[in-house]
Amino acid sequence: MALAVVTGASSGIGRAIALALQARGDQVIGIGRNRDALQALEAKGIQTRALDLSAPGLAAALADLAPDILINNAGIIPSVGPFCDAVPDDIARTIATNLTATLAVTRALAPGMRDRGRGDIVFVTSTGAHTAFANFATYCATKAALSQFAQVLRLELAPHGVRVTDIAPGRVETALYRDALDDADRAALYAGGGALQPQDVADAVLAALTLPPRATLNRIDIQPTYLPVKKG
Repeated sequence: MALAVVTGASSGIGRAIALALQARGDQVIGIGRNRDALQALEAKGIQTRALDLSAPGLAAALADLAPDILINNAGIIPSVGPFCDAVPDDIARTIATNLTATLAVTRALAPGMRDRGRGDIVFVTSTGAHTAFANFATYCATKAALSQFAQVLRLELAPHGVRVTDIAPGRVETALYRDALDDADRAALYAGGGALQPQDVADAVLAALTLPPRATLNRIDIQPTYLPVKKG
């Protein structure tokens, strides 16, 4: 039984991944900030830790963990709009959550994997890491940096038996856009069934993890099969 740590596990993609790993028999520790949502995971038998990944002392808070699997999923989308009009605090918070905190978690847990000579590290990035989307400048920048970091880390850790995979989903129907878009825009975004579900991303993660140790999926781009054409 593998020990898996999943960040951003309280909702959406992270929750789906945590439950999928548990279903296949792994011991899962879900990390998030929403205590009520974490309690709901605990009711399903998943261990949780309420942590703000951008707060000081993160390494000490994770020092007792020796995971076989690390899923770096935590992330946010700032308010959508032109970068020239972006609120500086929103920019800083997005960088801190999407990039700085993820690097800090990886720095805390990856050395142990290297020393043990095994493990899987998965980064949930975005198609926004590889495709430009107007009004998402900071989000795309952080995901692009994270994707490049994953590729470099893969090269560094491969000789030590640790695999690194970048999962880059397209449009996923989650609460991630709750604060970034108003109700009408969110409804339009998901109209016509042109969106992935969190379970689809969880299934992609499982596909990467179930390969034999000799094989690594460097990057998985997962997209909705059909995107409705906007009329008018």
